[in-house]
Amino acid sequence: MTDNFSSLVDGIASTYGTDTIFILGKGPSADEVPPEVFSGSLVIGINDAERIYPADISIFHADWVIRSLQESGPKAQLYLTSSGYCPSPGHKVLQAPYVSLTQEGADLMVQRLLADDFVVEDVLFMSALRVAREVAELRGRPQKVYMVGFDFRPELGYAHVDGKQFGGGDENERALRIGMQENYFLNALYMLQSSGLDVHHVGSRSYSRLTTEELAAKFRPDPAGGHPVHDWQVSIIAELTTNHFGDRNRMERMVRAAHAAGADFIKVQKRDVDTFYSAEQLAAPYRSPFGTTFGDYRHQLELTGEDFAFLDTLCRQLGIGWFVSVLDEPSYNFVLDFNPALIKLPSTISEHTDYLSRVAASSNRGIVLSTGMTDKAYEAWVLETFRNVPQLYLMQANSAYPSPARDCNVGVVRHYHRLSKSNPRIIPAYSSHDEGWFGSALAVAAGARMVEKHVKFGNSDWAHFDAVALDLTTSQFRDYVGKMREAEILIGSEEKAIAPSEHHKYRRS
Repeated sequence: MTDNFSSLVDGIASTYGTDTIFILGKGPSADEVPPEVFSGSLVIGINDAERIYPADISIFHADWVIRSLQESGPKAQLYLTSSGYCPSPGHKVLQAPYVSLTQEGADLMVQRLLADDFVVEDVLFMSALRVAREVAELRGRPQKVYMVGFDFRPELGYAHVDGKQFGGGDENERALRIGMQENYFLNALYMLQSSGLDVHHVGSRSYSRLTTEELAAKFRPDPAGGHPVHDWQVSIIAELTTNHFGDRNRMERMVRAAHAAGADFIKVQKRDVDTFYSAEQLAAPYRSPFGTTFGDYRHQLELTGEDFAFLDTLCRQLGIGWFVSVLDEPSYNFVLDFNPALIKLPSTISEHTDYLSRVAASSNRGIVLSTGMTDKAYEAWVLETFRNVPQLYLMQANSAYPSPARDCNVGVVRHYHRLSKSNPRIIPAYSSHDEGWFGSALAVAAGARMVEKHVKFGNSDWAHFDAVALDLTTSQFRDYVGKMREAEILIGSEEKAIAPSEHHKYRRS
């Protein structure tokens, strides 16, 4: 059990680049923490706290939690439980022994924090701290743990969750249990000194290390990197591609992380697998968790109608836009039902001129058109064919992954910028397949009003990740956004004028 426990925890924790862990309870103070605070860090949920935010690991033992999870649908990657819970495929369960709390066993429960074996404790946050200690040992360095939603004041009720509130026992019993848990928490703080865990209680208790407002300020800095509020002119796109693996919960974490980093739009892809690929390609051997053929793999990566409806609702709640790279006509007709802000036509299908022409003739929204693997003749065809769309985002791209610096040709963006001077429907743009941020910053300087960067959510042994995707579990994409905003500020206006910071040292008398 110990080896399996370590392996499962390591498999999840290793996708994050931070040394931050959140343990999430259901106290009402959790409502005061913006969801994007949790993005990019390991989240351990207690009972059904994953209904507040999709935890990576959930710990429970009571049967009422199963009923709650059945109503909301499982969100965690791993469930540590003593119950017979069987979530849908894609979610792992590790059965662990449950140790009920007795008067004589209280000291032993605190002692087990430093033991090797994992058990599901009656006081569940003790088990969560044990998981956090395991992560610290696996990473070989100290971890900062934030305890969110542990108010230890039962009279305040619960944090808000959608749907019915579940629970066990009456209110008097609940009040008694929560009251005594505060003592165990203080005991745990003492025991965990020099353990590799730096535990921060978030709230308004005398021992709280910071308030919910301070936590929000700490983990949700201004995406401009501390610059004043600015009317940004450049749209920044977090291109998820299919790195969500067709997993709605993974997609949610990616969207929230991209939003927290300052992205203006989320972009996903859609293709009709059965017509886009040949029968031979679909039947070809391919090793993945989803089957043994390439077809099994590609079908899993596609988002369903329910997934798109979920994405639309999530993005509306967060206040971030979304759109789709649509690779074929069946997919184009499919996504229109969800009314995305824009339609992207990628370089991959630049030779599919019949399809592109039909989109041009029927679209009533902006078109983002990537121009990788094309030349001046294609540009002339595009300008004529798409002359009636409301906006045409001409997106310079090189289709190589990664793009060599010598082939990025950011100067093409300057050419598109000149075209936009005589035709305001044209919006210069840049799709970054080059490494890092520098090429994108140059594109902004050349006049790009949209830049796109591929993102991923950790790494996987079996999945294809392009070499230039920025990892949302680290600060990479947030840093990229900051560089774009810095570039935009430095470029400023094309109109020459005296800046407020300027003054003459020597004035004429």
